[in-house]
Amino acid sequence: MSSTVTAPLQTLQTGHIGLNVTDLDRSTAFYQQVLGLEPAGEGTDPERRYAFLAREGKLVLTLWQQSTGSFATAGPGLHHLSFQVESLAEVQAAERTLRELGAEFAYEGVVPHGEGSASGGIFFTDPDGIRLEIYTPKGVDETAVAPTAAAPTCGFF
Repeated sequence: MSSTVTAPLQTLQTGHIGLNVTDLDRSTAFYQQVLGLEPAGEGTDPERRYAFLAREGKLVLTLWQQSTGSFATAGPGLHHLSFQVESLAEVQAAERTLRELGAEFAYEGVVPHGEGSASGGIFFTDPDGIRLEIYTPKGVDETAVAPTAAAPTCGFF
């Protein structure tokens, strides 16, 4: 029996994200407003509706209208989606937009990823209950108390 050695993937990076949603129009508007995404294509067949959302010409998110109910946080699979921005000001701007939209937050305001961390963000859900995070790697008050002292904040919300 021969053994095949596979070379490590040299160019691996995350591609687009695909999410099942219950109301395509509502979710499309939400992600456009919160993340600044632009429409890049859509499927209008009533049985197969979808939306491609991009940023600067690159596909970021695909929404598929093919589910009912809400996101099951207790089941195996996706835990949360995290989006990185450059600055604390951008996180705070997203928080303001989300508050205007009536989004549900896991914590009050911007919180650090851990005790003494300069990285942190906001943790919230989309209209279908999918857990999301917008964070910055620097600029968060390093003296702020993390919501979960013994574990990463993003892991337990």
